Amino acid sequence: MTSRNVAKSTFVKPTPPVTASYLERAALHYLERYSASVAMLRRTLQRRVEKRCRARGEEPGAFSEMIDATVARAISAGLVDDARFTAGRVAALRRRGTSARALSAKLSAKGVARDLVEAAMGAEQEAAGDGIDSENAAARAYAKRRRLGPWRRPDLREAHRDRDLAAMARAGFGYALARSILEAEPEPGFEA
Repeated sequence: MTSRNVAKSTFVKPTPPVTASYLERAALHYLERYSASVAMLRRTLQRRVEKRCRARGEEPGAFSEMIDATVARAISAGLVDDARFTAGRVAALRRRGTSARALSAKLSAKGVARDLVEAAMGAEQEAAGDGIDSENAAARAYAKRRRLGPWRRPDLREAHRDRDLAAMARAGFGYALARSILEAEPEPGFEA
């Protein structure tokens, strides 16, 4: 039998163990790419530990203290700050036209405390200035982005009124606000 006929043995490198340095590298890699809340970082590290433990046949619960220590170091280093994360997400989502209800739901899904969400929304309202309602501005931004109401072609506007109201309601805006936005006159210079 020649050496060409002998099947080469494939060597599979074993999965390395979970260590504190591995968790720190994983946390830094994640935080380099994404803005995150404390809960998001903790969930990401838990998923990574669970994946490694499955490959090694270990129990992931044994590494919970190591995960907590890594998250605590990230907080103390200022890499993760729920207040900063919340303020940034509130501003970005409001510009896109997200309602207060949807905003609260999205941020609570990210693990942000309700009081932080309320504080960030209050700060965002104060920053918007006097006389400017951030919910109204968000509803206008949503309708404009989705081309609803005054941003729809004039010949289709009345036929799609109920659909537009339903879309605004699903987005979390109240009936009165949605109706006032959708019944407004088109902006000057806007052509559908």
